[in-house]
Amino acid sequence: MRNSRWTNLIFQLIAVILALGFTTLVMLIAKAPPLDAFKNIIIGSIGSWTKISDVLISWTPLLLATTGLLITFTAGLWNIGIEGQMMIGAVFSTWVLRLLQESTLPPALILGLAILGGMLGGALWALLTGVLKTFGGVNEIFGGLGLNFVATSINLWLIFGPWKRPGVASMSGTIPFPETLWLPTLPGSRLSLWALGLALISIVLVYFLLRGTYFGLRLKAVGKNAKAAYLLGVPTWQYSLAAFALCGIFAGLAGAMQVLVVYHRLIPSISSGYGYLGLMVAMLVNYQALWAAPVAFFFAALNIGSIQLPVVLKLDSTLSGVLQGTLVLFVLLMQGARQKLGIRN
Repeated sequence: MRNSRWTNLIFQLIAVILALGFTTLVMLIAKAPPLDAFKNIIIGSIGSWTKISDVLISWTPLLLATTGLLITFTAGLWNIGIEGQMMIGAVFSTWVLRLLQESTLPPALILGLAILGGMLGGALWALLTGVLKTFGGVNEIFGGLGLNFVATSINLWLIFGPWKRPGVASMSGTIPFPETLWLPTLPGSRLSLWALGLALISIVLVYFLLRGTYFGLRLKAVGKNAKAAYLLGVPTWQYSLAAFALCGIFAGLAGAMQVLVVYHRLIPSISSGYGYLGLMVAMLVNYQALWAAPVAFFFAALNIGSIQLPVVLKLDSTLSGVLQGTLVLFVLLMQGARQKLGIRN
C-alpha cells in the first residue's frame, strides 16, 4: 500500500511538471517572461490579506460545486449541467429575497429561506437532467448542456424582463438587495465566514457520506457497474436520481452564495464558470473528497492571482486557464499511463 501511494505521488508530480513545462513553452512562444508570470500569480493570490480573502471568496462556490460533482461522479454520472443548476439556484434564491424583502420577517429567517430556496432550485434542475436520462434515454452530458442553455436563457429573461431595473434593463443585473439581506462579512472584507463554513461543512459531510455509509457504498457500486449492482438488488435508477438531486443541492447552495455574499443581486454570469472549473477539480482529485478542498483552493488562487498578469505584464489572465486545463489533461494522461503499465492505485 505504501509503495502504491509513493508511485501515485510520483505520477502526480510528473503531471504537474509537464503542465508547468507546457505553460512555460506557451509563454516563451508568446515572448512573455515565465518566471515573472508565475511570480505575479503567486503575489496576486497570497500577497496580502485582501488577496487571500478574495481567494477564499472564489474558493467557496468552487468547493461547493466540486462537492456536488463528487457525488455524481461516484455514481458514474457526468453532470455537465452543474452550471445551469448553479444559475437556477441563484434564481430561486433571488426570487425568495424579492418575495420577502418587504415582509416583517426577521432578516436572518429570510436569508435562511433564500439559502433553502437556492438548494431547492438546484436540486430540481439537476433532477430534470436525471429524469431525461432515466426515462427519456437522453445522455446526461447532452441533457446537462442543453439545460445549461435553458437556465442561461431563463436568467437573462428575468434580468431583462420581469425583474429588470425600473425604466431600463441592465447587464449589471437586478436591483441590489438591502444590506440587511446580505450574509454577514468580516469588517473591511467581502469574505463571509458563514459561506465559508457552509462550504467546509458540505465537503466534510460528503467525505463521510461516500466513505462511511451504506448509501455511499451502494452509490459506488452503481458507478462501478450499474448492471451488476442491479442484479445484486441495488435500485440503480433511484440512486442515480438521488445523486443528481444531492449534487444539485450543493450547486444551488453555491448559486445562493453568489447572490447573498458576492453580488447581492442576480447578474447574467452569476455562476462565474465555477461549475465547469469544479469539473476539472473533481477529475484532478480522482473523485476523492479528501483532496477536493486543497486542490479547489489552488485553482481559486490561480484564478485570482492571474488578475495581476494584464496589470503588470500586459498578459491575458486566461493564461491561468491554460495551466489549469493542461494540469487536468496531464493528470488524466498519467492515470492512463499507470493503468497501461499495470500499476494499481
